[in-house]
Amino acid sequence: MSDTPANGNGHDQDNAQAGASAAQIQVLAQYVKDLSFENPAAPMSLQGQKPALEVGVDVQARGLGIDQYEVSIRIRADAKSANQTIFVCELTYSGVFMLKNITPENIQPVLLIECPRQLFPFARRVVADTTRDGGFPPLLLDPIDFLTLYRAQMAQQKVQPQATTA
Repeated sequence: MSDTPANGNGHDQDNAQAGASAAQIQVLAQYVKDLSFENPAAPMSLQGQKPALEVGVDVQARGLGIDQYEVSIRIRADAKSANQTIFVCELTYSGVFMLKNITPENIQPVLLIECPRQLFPFARRVVADTTRDGGFPPLLLDPIDFLTLYRAQMAQQKVQPQATTA
């Protein structure tokens, strides 16, 4: 059943055809693929120090079959105070996506920008819950601009082949 009223001039059929060829991204599954939390200096590390925090993010994608891809966000948070590691949290959060009607040149940007954007809120919650359960205040990651991350990754890939051929 259509949301638009039928007017007898064939526009309903045109709308259906346009919808069928529109780009579609469907999340088929999402899950914690790998999770590690280390608190090597406990219980001394739980005494309210303000550690220096370093966070790294990486996005990977791989094909699983026709129109299906696994996208993974890898987050590593290191908290250190002086020469001591306070905690290390590593998370790989993944999702399986079905992409339909997306041109081949747009598949990689969709996988490395839009798909991680959809996964990030869930990965952020896992990191926050894990650090809180480890005895620390929840680590609330700032939003990530996956477009900027993608552009930096593409720029780095362009520089690396030139460096190896020179």
